[in-house]
Amino acid sequence: MKFSSQILADAVDAFARLPGIGKKTALRTILHLAQQDKGLARDLISTLQQVTTELQECAQCHSLSDRALCGICSDTSRRHDQICVVGTVRDVMAIEDTNQYRGLYHVLGGVISPIDGIGPEQLHIDSLIDRIAANGQTEVIMAINPTIEGETTIYYLSRKLRTIGASISVLARGISFGGELEYADEVTLGKSILTRTPYILTED
Repeated sequence: MKFSSQILADAVDAFARLPGIGKKTALRTILHLAQQDKGLARDLISTLQQVTTELQECAQCHSLSDRALCGICSDTSRRHDQICVVGTVRDVMAIEDTNQYRGLYHVLGGVISPIDGIGPEQLHIDSLIDRIAANGQTEVIMAINPTIEGETTIYYLSRKLRTIGASISVLARGISFGGELEYADEVTLGKSILTRTPYILTED
């Protein structure tokens, strides 16, 4: 793809690095911003600056927040005796869209995957254990993608959490094995939360 402007070429290259955006889509977007909607371009620049300078990680659940504590953790109307453990921030958004859960969250930042070099020490596991031990949450809901890595993570966490007396449950199998929560439809995901089942930890 040849350009008459190096600025245009650089902008297209930058946009094309975003997930799911190819160079043709990036070019259409940049041309629209440059030729038709300069106001939108200024708003976009301002918003992206906020994302890079003001958006932060919640000190308690590790989701994204405007302040030290996110809006969910600081909401006194939510159930503080439940923590839903998820892999990513996108999973929090998917579950919130179901309107079927009113507890708190804990974002691990991924799942245990030795083949990818991700062990427990790379995830927010210690903070989860400390949080439950300190606050005494009675139910921990494992809402982690139903993959081999996800099942491994649930098993590891369950062994850790049973030593502090946490009640552990998992989503009902409305989500197919190998699927991802963020791509599940709201009805299926909502029913999986409502019909969650106790997690049975098998002994070695």
